Amino acid sequence: MAQGPLDGIVVVAIEQAVAAPYCTSRLADAGARVIKVERPEGDFARGYDTAAAGESSYFVWLNRGKQSIALDFDDPSDRDLLLSMTDAADVVVQNLRPGTLERRGLGPDALRARNPRLIACTISGYGETGPYAARKAYDLLIQADSGLCSVTGGPEAPARVGISVVDIATGAAAQAAILEALIARGRSGAGADIRLSMFDVIADWLAVPFLHAAAGKAPRRAGLAHPSISPYGVFRTRDGRELLIAVQNDREWAALCTMVLARPGMVADPEVATNTARVRNRDRVDAAVAKALAAEDFAPMSARLAAAGIAFAGVNDMAGLIAHPHLATSRVETPGGAGVALPAPPARIDGARRMDRARAPALDGDGPAIRAEFAPR
Repeated sequence: MAQGPLDGIVVVAIEQAVAAPYCTSRLADAGARVIKVERPEGDFARGYDTAAAGESSYFVWLNRGKQSIALDFDDPSDRDLLLSMTDAADVVVQNLRPGTLERRGLGPDALRARNPRLIACTISGYGETGPYAARKAYDLLIQADSGLCSVTGGPEAPARVGISVVDIATGAAAQAAILEALIARGRSGAGADIRLSMFDVIADWLAVPFLHAAAGKAPRRAGLAHPSISPYGVFRTRDGRELLIAVQNDREWAALCTMVLARPGMVADPEVATNTARVRNRDRVDAAVAKALAAEDFAPMSARLAAAGIAFAGVNDMAGLIAHPHLATSRVETPGGAGVALPAPPARIDGARRMDRARAPALDGDGPAIRAEFAPR
C-alpha cells in the first residue's frame, strides 16, 4: 500500500450524517487512520437508503477507509476508553449537537487540557453561541435559511441544490482548517481548537449574491442561465439535444459571432458588444444564439463551438455521468462484501488518486481490536 501524506496521523471521528464524515473521509484518503466513533445504534446515515449493494449510499461514500467502534458516552468504561483514544490522537472531529460532549466532560477544552497537541474540530449548524445555537440544523434547513434556495432554481420557484452542498462545503472547510492546523503544529508543537458552522460556511459561499443584494440588485433565479453573464445558458439543437454554452469575455463573444452565429456585425454593436450590455439585452442575445443552434445538429454544432474556442457542455443526467468518458472510479468494499464503484477522489497527487483503504466498516466492526489497543492502563 502506497504511503499517504497523512500516514501516522490518528483521527478520532465522533460523527454522524454528512459534514464531519465528508471531512474525515478525505483525511482517510490521504492516509490518516480514522477511527469512527458511533452510537450503539450506529450513525443514522447507515439507514438513509440501500442503494450501495444493500448499504446506504451516503454511508459507503463518506466512510470508506475508516474503522468503526460503537461507544455509549454514558457508560463510564466507554467514556474512559474514548479519553484514552483522544489522548493518543492527533485530531478529533465531531459534529454532534452542541453541548452533547461537553455535558459528559468530553468537549474540546477538556480533551485539549489532557492532550495539548490535539487538534479539535467542532462542526455545528449555527455555532455554539447566538440566537440559533441550539437549533437543529440539517443541510436543506441551512440552504433555506441562508438564502441559497432563493438563488437556486427557475424564475417560478426557489429550489434545493440537488446534493447536500452545505454539508459538503462544511466538510471541505473543516478538512482545510485541520490541514492548516497540522502545518502550524509542525512549527509550534501546539494543537488547535477549530470551530465552524454550516451557516457560516455557506454564507461565505454566497458572497457574490450577498454583495449584489447589498448594492440593491438582488439576483433573480435564472435556472441554467447565469444572472450576470451573457450568453450563458441552454439552447436546443436541430436534433432536440441541449447544449449549454458559456461566453466569459468579449473576445469569446467576437469568436461566437463570427464563427458560430455568422453575425459579425454584432461584435461591435453597442447594444451587445460588452457583457454588461449583453446582460441588459439578454433576450436579443439569446434569440440570436438560439436561432443559430437550432439550425444544426448537436455533433456538428459541438465541433463548431470547439473550433471557435467557446466553452460548452451537454446537459447530462446521472446515466450520462455514469457513461462519461472522463469519469474515473474506484472500488469500495461494503460490509456485505459486494462492493460498489464510486467516483474516484478528485485530486491527483504525483499522478495517483488516493483511495487505498477502500472499505466501508460494519458497525463496531473494529470495536474489539480498538478496545484492546486503547484500554486505559
